[in-house]
This record gives sequence, structure tokens and C-alpha cells, in this order.
Amino acid sequence: MIIELTSQYLFPLLFLTGFAAGTVDAIAGGGGLITVPALLGLGIPPHIALGTNKLQSLFGTAVATYRYHKQGWLQREGLVLGLVLSFIGAVLGSISSQFIQSDILKKVIPLLLLFVLLYTIFTPKLGMNAEKPKMKEVPFYFIFGTLLGFYDGFLGPGTGSFWVFALIYFLGHSLLKATAYTKIFNLNTNIAAMICFAIGNNIDYKIGFCMAAGQILGGHLGAHLAIKKGLQIIRPIFITVVSLTIATLIYKNYIQTGTWKIIYRDPFKILIGILFLLSILGLSYFLHRKNK
Repeated sequence: MIIELTSQYLFPLLFLTGFAAGTVDAIAGGGGLITVPALLGLGIPPHIALGTNKLQSLFGTAVATYRYHKQGWLQREGLVLGLVLSFIGAVLGSISSQFIQSDILKKVIPLLLLFVLLYTIFTPKLGMNAEKPKMKEVPFYFIFGTLLGFYDGFLGPGTGSFWVFALIYFLGHSLLKATAYTKIFNLNTNIAAMICFAIGNNIDYKIGFCMAAGQILGGHLGAHLAIKKGLQIIRPIFITVVSLTIATLIYKNYIQTGTWKIIYRDPFKILIGILFLLSILGLSYFLHRKNK
């Protein structure tokens, strides 16, 4: 590791990292953008860093979920089906990730997140109030519970953002209620993924529990702020988290891998890329106008 575990500064820094990540994650997701780079910066192998991240984030998500539940933002109706299907999806995704290449999915996800970002920006009142659902809960959870659970177990980045958007757009939840529901689904799939990592002995428990202590306090504070401030604090942090997730994924999957050079040298691929981005922009605007 870059920093020895005996260092007097390491554990306080890990605690503060967990606290910051737990606070942000409880409000709008994206805590992994803080914790995963921190763990990798210690020189921990990627698979152990991911397993340790699942362990420590579990505590912050659990505390945030409890806070939202105590304030009445979680109703049992429909949740059980969603939890069962997303858990099964996460287990299948975690198993599949060990055998299936995820290269194509890694390049598509930032573009899908771009759609979520643009739609959110174009629709300032998105999630301000509860709206009439566009889907019934049963088909919604069969489709999105299974798919997002599988994706969370298979790859993961941006899952919370997809959950929030889907819950608002298809079930008509307010942004605060969608955030609360996203926490319990994240908790559910994190448990499934952590079990898989634990079985593979891919968790550093000493580091994980140190960060978990910070996560507990951060999850409590973040949920408190979200409930108290509502849209005023959730919306800007959500937009920031989605933007940073897109930037991180583009860097990792296009720039760092050299994919952008291949695209740059091929005019046809450039044209396809431009048309795809324009279609995302157009679809975002169309949906915005339709729901205005």
C-alpha cells in the first residue's frame, strides 16, 4: 500500500472519507466517486477496493434508509416485489460479471446518464411534486427492478441516478421520495454484491469498518439534510453527481483506453456519435415538452 496501515493519519482520513461519502450518497447518491478513488489510492487491488467499498457503503446506506423510513418516506406496498427482483438481479449480475465482458456496456452507460442529466436540467420542476404514474408498480419492478439490480451487480456506476430518474418519470414519485426509495434498493443490491465479494475473500475488513464508522454519521446527516431541505439541496447535488459520474466514465472508458483516438480517425464513427448525442438531446427536449 502507498500509506502504511500503522500511520496515525490513515484511519482518521479513512473515517473522514467515509463521512463525506456517506453524506453525499444519502442526499443524491454518488458516494463511490469519493471512496473508490481513495481506496485505489492506497494501492489496494481493484477487486478488493470494490469489495471494501461495498462493505463500508452498506452502513451509510442502511442509516440513511432508516432515517427516510422513520420520516414516512417509504411504504411497504410494492417495495417487497422490487426488493426481491433487484436482489435476484444483483446476484445474477455479480455472477455474470466474472464471465462476461462489459466493454460495450461501459461505453453506453455514460451516454444514457447524459440523457438523465439533460432531461433533469431541461425540467427544473422534475420531482418537485408527486405526479400521476405512467406505469403500474408490478410491471415497473419486473422491468426496472430486475434490470437495475442486474446492472448494479454487473457494473454499478450510476445505478442510483437511474433509479431516481425511473422512479420519478415512470412512478411519478417526488425527488425526495425517489431518493428515499433509491436508498433501500441500493442497500438491497449492496448486500447481494457484498456477499459475493465476501465469499471471494475480496474485502479488507479493517479499512472497511473504519470507513463504515464515518459512513454511519454521514448517512444520518445526509438524510437529515435531504428531508429538511428537499429539492433545494437534492437537485443541485444530484446534477453534480451525475455530471461527475459521466466525466469519470468518459475518462476511464474513452480517454484512458485510447478509444477516442480510434473514433477520431474514423469519420463515420464521429458522425454516428454526433447523431447519437443529438438524438439524446432531442429526446430529452421532446420528453420535457411533453411533460411541461
